[in-house]
Amino acid sequence: MLPVQSAIYARLKGDTALMGMISGVYDYVPEDVAYPFVVIGEATEVPDNRHGGFGRETVVTLHVWSRYQGYAQALRIGARVTALLDHQPLTIEGLDHIVTRFEFSQTLTDPEPPGDIRHLVLRYRVVTEQH
Repeated sequence: MLPVQSAIYARLKGDTALMGMISGVYDYVPEDVAYPFVVIGEATEVPDNRHGGFGRETVVTLHVWSRYQGYAQALRIGARVTALLDHQPLTIEGLDHIVTRFEFSQTLTDPEPPGDIRHLVLRYRVVTEQH
C-alpha cells in the first residue's frame, strides 16, 4: 500500500492549484494545522491476479477538512482531488498503474460543538500490476 499512498501524495502535493486551496496534504495531522487540508486516510488492499501476472486493488480513503460555512469549499477541493486522480495515470514505484477510479464521496458535519467543521470523505480504487 505504501507505493500507492506515496504516488497519491506526490500527485496531490505537486498540483499548484490544489495546494493553493489547502494548507497541506497529510497522513498525520499536526495539532496546529490550518484549515482546510487533505488527509490520506485508511486503505485496503486485495490481490487482483491475472494469468501470468500479479496485481492488486488498493482502495484509498481521502478526507477533506474545512471550517468554511457550508460544504462549498470542501466540495471544490474534492472536485480538484478527483480531477487529479480519477482515470489519471499515476507513477507508482515498483508497480504498473492500470487505472484509478473514483468510487464515492460523502459530506459530514463534525457533531462536536460548535459544529463548524465540515468533512468530505472521498474514496478511490487503484488497480496495479507487478512489472
